[in-house]
Amino acid sequence: MIRGFITFLAMLLFFCWPMTALAEDNPAGLFFNHSLLQGRDFSNQSLPAAEFANSNLESANFDNSQLVGSVFSKAIMQKVNMRGADLTYGMLDQVDFSDADLSDSIFTEALFFGSTFKDTKIAGADFTDALLDGEQLRQLCARATGVNSKTGVSTRYSLGCR
Repeated sequence: MIRGFITFLAMLLFFCWPMTALAEDNPAGLFFNHSLLQGRDFSNQSLPAAEFANSNLESANFDNSQLVGSVFSKAIMQKVNMRGADLTYGMLDQVDFSDADLSDSIFTEALFFGSTFKDTKIAGADFTDALLDGEQLRQLCARATGVNSKTGVSTRYSLGCR
């Protein structure tokens, strides 16, 4: 019941958030929507509130990048590397993370509805208060191990695994 209410609030916020607020959160104008960025190296960069919606990021490298509030909705992120990245408040809905490495990343309060995690590495990832579908949680809990090196939170605990 509570998860349903939280899901409703998240979707309400997603669809009702004023576009001017998004523009203010992205003063550098980091818009990569609808781009072909396969294999690109974004590692160790600060890209707050960057937008990668509907982009092909297959095999891209975001290791240790600061991506707080970034949008990856409907992005293709197969084999992407995001080790140690901070995606707090990120929108990662409907993303294909097949064969991706999300180890030691931070996804606090991120939105993942409709995303897939086939053979995704998540050791040490922190999903505290992230919004995930029930099936996603079952799949992720089956391989959740480790503790995040920055937050000190275990992956299993952050996912609410039993």
